[in-house]
Amino acid sequence: MRDVTTLTILGGVNKEGFTECIDRVQVNKGEIIGIVGPTGSGKSTLIDDIEQLARGDTSSGRHILINGEVPDASIRVDPRLKLVAQLSQKMHFLADMTVEDFLVMHARSRGKGPELVERVLQLANTLTGEPIALHHHLTALSGGQSRSLMTADIAVISDSPVVLIDEIENAGIRKQEALELLACEGKIVVVVTHDPVLALMATRRIVMKNGGMVDVITTSSQEQQICCKIAEVDNWLLSLRETIRRGDLVEGTV
Repeated sequence: MRDVTTLTILGGVNKEGFTECIDRVQVNKGEIIGIVGPTGSGKSTLIDDIEQLARGDTSSGRHILINGEVPDASIRVDPRLKLVAQLSQKMHFLADMTVEDFLVMHARSRGKGPELVERVLQLANTLTGEPIALHHHLTALSGGQSRSLMTADIAVISDSPVVLIDEIENAGIRKQEALELLACEGKIVVVVTHDPVLALMATRRIVMKNGGMVDVITTSSQEQQICCKIAEVDNWLLSLRETIRRGDLVEGTV
């Protein structure tokens, strides 16, 4: 992975053209940062600015710095140099090939060996309750399987040091494990979410309103404790979904 230690967002303007309340946010390697706010508050515009490595040329007027510097223009136009990978709730594969063929091809294109294929598959299967096999065709995978596979692929094979995650709370994967996996691989993880577990897993969260950044909140120790309790309930609900999907009876007491 290319050595990106920091990603910096330099503030621009909100929807009314007024200067944003927050003029600078720096995110460090291995950090998870959340983006929160009501519908229409500008969350998607902010992640679009990050993905495009904005240079004051978007509607927000923001600038994105990599390692404290303006990134080279070639990075914005050459897909082989792309620094940012995106994982969204709506993603699906279009290529009609097997999981193994896809992973081998991707590893080869990145100059990496086929031995990574098994590791990607193993990690993907820790994130989904629907097992994925190498012979499965990409187009036959469910939404949860697809996102689990891509999360593991981004963590192990992809060179993109920045990962944008857009509202995966209902994506059918073990979302806490997915974020931890990416962060532990040294990725900068930016997650747009309404989910309290994901929001409180982040070390900080950017609050959006009216198209602008209005606050940056550092997750407190009390919030971290609350996150652990909510995560227990969330994992219980996920296990119930998997039990029902298998056609088994739900046993035990609440």
